[in-house]
Amino acid sequence: MALLVSGMVCGTASAQLAPLGAMYYHNQYLNNPAFAGIGQGLEVDLGYRQQWSTVPGSPKVQVLTGSYAMTPKAGIGLNVYNDQTGLFKRTRVMGSYAYHLPLNSKGDRLSFGVSLGFMDELVDQGLMDGDPSDPTARAFNERQQYVDGDFGVAYTSGKFSLQAAMPNLRNSLGLSKDGDRVVNEARFFAAASYKIRLSESEGVGLEPKVAFREVRGFDNIVDVGANFTFVEDKIGLMAMYHSTKSTSFGLSAKLSKAFSLLGLYTSNTASLAGQTNGSFEVNLKINLFK
Repeated sequence: MALLVSGMVCGTASAQLAPLGAMYYHNQYLNNPAFAGIGQGLEVDLGYRQQWSTVPGSPKVQVLTGSYAMTPKAGIGLNVYNDQTGLFKRTRVMGSYAYHLPLNSKGDRLSFGVSLGFMDELVDQGLMDGDPSDPTARAFNERQQYVDGDFGVAYTSGKFSLQAAMPNLRNSLGLSKDGDRVVNEARFFAAASYKIRLSESEGVGLEPKVAFREVRGFDNIVDVGANFTFVEDKIGLMAMYHSTKSTSFGLSAKLSKAFSLLGLYTSNTASLAGQTNGSFEVNLKINLFK
């Protein structure tokens, strides 16, 4: 069971030190409920990430998000996150509500969002190389699902964006009695970005971004990068450097008015450099009823 717990901690730490790269530009609702329904119509995102593909039992993540603008001032969202590291599985389902307060006639808005849902964790006893009736694993699986929540705020204008989010409120507010802190290590996220139009006629733009992440049990993390768009903003090239000494590179393409695709690679953090490959991520965005 000690090896099992070690695997849980390793998988969770990896997920928090290298979160889904789509959250920086492609799908900001992933990490901040204030972005629920901030656009028009219905936006659905499907994401998948594979880490350390050369290692048996390596972490895999599947995510589904949907957000809908009910009115210009109100949006709702659904965030379903599932990951598996070896025998350990986690499923997190969150519903969100966001209020977008108009600040002026130029479209500047101050948005507030909150998510509420549940987390379910279990050990897949069918994959155990040993006694599948191990009492420790059975006791772990008999734990009840628990309620969790997120809170976020964002200021957005035509060019400037400033946001902050407090994920995993159960741990952040000290409501958890889980002493080993196996999951929900992320505590705080903040980011600022500014869109620069390089060429109006050719649709070329640049959006630098700096982000700050607080993760329980680790040094604070700073992310610095930019998203470069061209061909009338239909193609995007993204690069982010993380203070964990890892780097993310992404290519996005607007396939049609309704479909956008992102592919992204993130190198390992410094502590894992040279031991295995990094992570590969793909994300499909679908915009409907705009």
